[in-house]
Amino acid sequence: MPKPNLPIEGGCRCGQVRLRISAQPILTMACHCTGCQKMSASAYSLSAAIPADGFEVIQGEPVIGGLHGPDAHHYHCPHCKSWMFTRPEGMDWFVNLRPTMLDDVQWFSPFIETYTSERLPWAATPAVHSYEKFPPFEDYEGLVKEFAGQN
Repeated sequence: MPKPNLPIEGGCRCGQVRLRISAQPILTMACHCTGCQKMSASAYSLSAAIPADGFEVIQGEPVIGGLHGPDAHHYHCPHCKSWMFTRPEGMDWFVNLRPTMLDDVQWFSPFIETYTSERLPWAATPAVHSYEKFPPFEDYEGLVKEFAGQN
């Protein structure tokens, strides 16, 4: 699986919000849950978990949309409403970036897929690992190591 050539920048559809990553992803994912289907208007959402110290918004001020609750916050462009990234509550060490916001996304492929229990019957990904919900917490360390070993 190729790595992104860092640093790499990206932005929302209209370009008012720009971001930069300067750290390699620790995991890449596709989520099939119905919430992600609705948020992305697609069969699944894509994510790249980026270490928080390797992620920055360099232009504009994203706003919270989608999830407003205690578990996570979805950040969007205030103008075009592109869903750009998610910050899971209590896990400040990473940001779930929507990789299609990056100017170069050719490197991206989902390593795991989640919520296959809600997958549309025709939706398929090349993910190496599949989970009916989220992986058990104790699996993440091994998944991160395996993902790093493939890069």
